[in-house]
Amino acid sequence: MTQTGDGQKNAHPLRLTNTLSGSKQIFVPRDPNRVTMYVCGPTVYNYAHLGNARSAVVFDLLYRILRHSYGCVLYARNFTDVDDKINAEAVRTGQPIGAITDRFISAYHADMAALGVLRPDFEPRVTEHLSDIIALIDRLLEAGHAYQAAGHVLFHVPSFADYGRLSGRSREDVIAGARVEVAPFKRDPADFVLWKPSSDDAPGWESPWGRGRPGWHIECSVMTEHCLGLPIDLHGGGQDLIFPHHENEIAQSVSARNGAAYCDFWVHNGFVTVDGRKMSKSLGNVVLAHDLLKRHDGQTIRLALLSAHYRQPLDWSDKLLTGSGRALSRLKRLLADTVAPDDGDAVEAISHNPVVLALEDDLNTPMALSGLFGIARKLRHTDPGEKRSRLRHELVAALSLLGLDLENDGLEIRRHGINATHDAVVADMVAQRDAARRRKDYEEADRLRAALQVQGVALDDTHEETRWVMTRPSSDYP
Repeated sequence: MTQTGDGQKNAHPLRLTNTLSGSKQIFVPRDPNRVTMYVCGPTVYNYAHLGNARSAVVFDLLYRILRHSYGCVLYARNFTDVDDKINAEAVRTGQPIGAITDRFISAYHADMAALGVLRPDFEPRVTEHLSDIIALIDRLLEAGHAYQAAGHVLFHVPSFADYGRLSGRSREDVIAGARVEVAPFKRDPADFVLWKPSSDDAPGWESPWGRGRPGWHIECSVMTEHCLGLPIDLHGGGQDLIFPHHENEIAQSVSARNGAAYCDFWVHNGFVTVDGRKMSKSLGNVVLAHDLLKRHDGQTIRLALLSAHYRQPLDWSDKLLTGSGRALSRLKRLLADTVAPDDGDAVEAISHNPVVLALEDDLNTPMALSGLFGIARKLRHTDPGEKRSRLRHELVAALSLLGLDLENDGLEIRRHGINATHDAVVADMVAQRDAARRRKDYEEADRLRAALQVQGVALDDTHEETRWVMTRPSSDYP
């Protein structure tokens, strides 16, 4: 029995596989009235690929089930807007770094909205927390866990006795598995960078150790503490982040707080493969969510992403997408053929719903979807009456918890009343136009404005941002 935020006892507590323990455990937050969750977000130099999308959808689902169980959940997901990949994209395109990151953050928001992903409570950017990063590095230096060398500041891994607990890797394993030459200025081959110098042509910020920029790992430690306070209840991300990113987060955050806990539960989602092969640029099989949304509605993609258990690999294929689309079409027809009752409350119908029970068991989405279609079959074969009304409530409540809003066809954006895929495309074009204006490419900005006008989009340029509205119904789109 666990206690919810309103003091109620939950007979079916949430169980999650905790990477830190390597086992499935009952999730018990430190404060049931204030559950905290941090998830590593994208590096914004390109559109989100399916791996990014899967992580966003998985942790959106966890956010929803946590809110169902506890009410108050504080969720933070960052944007990494300082990175060598972003620098390379700026060199390749000739665009300012800020224009690139703003564009792809805007596109990410639009694409994730189309997938039914709720906005987190906090969305920090690395560039907003440089002073906090410098302060944390200072604390590590003072505590003897870090040192300066050749313009760098590095974390000294042997100073943290529990290093490797999350990943199961010993320091010796790390050293033996290294594929790159160890920098000669490191005291230990496993030591990692907290701050590194910047060349004149690279972004940089003044610090006590000279002009430079932060290492990757220190960023999330700082943003987690700033947004949520420490310790937090749950930290999530892709399986590929367990080592070294999350291992290093633990080392530096615990060391900076004299051994105090950083996070209790670590949850990681599995990889996305394409037709049985790992997604990679070298194979040319990277699938962008942004491109998929031009051809398929977001609800179909979301259902496909939820079809496998979150900890298992998800093999993406046209067959999977087609099957998800057909399943949603059947559910939509069923809801259209059954009259929505005007009494009762869908929330009441969810407490003993098989979908909820499955999700409370380590987010078992295959079992949840089986329960969902079981409710649908019962509804389809039940005569009109009180029982049918209850079943419809159950179905709608379960769909809502899964992030599938089929009564609104999963396509309506309340702000504009337009197709979510179209919304994603428009938002991206607006972001591209803003970037063109900032670099004073007014010819490109005018071209994009004209293209948007053809789509029925009116722009309102303010000092802070560009707002847009539709001037005609979505049915009039070319």
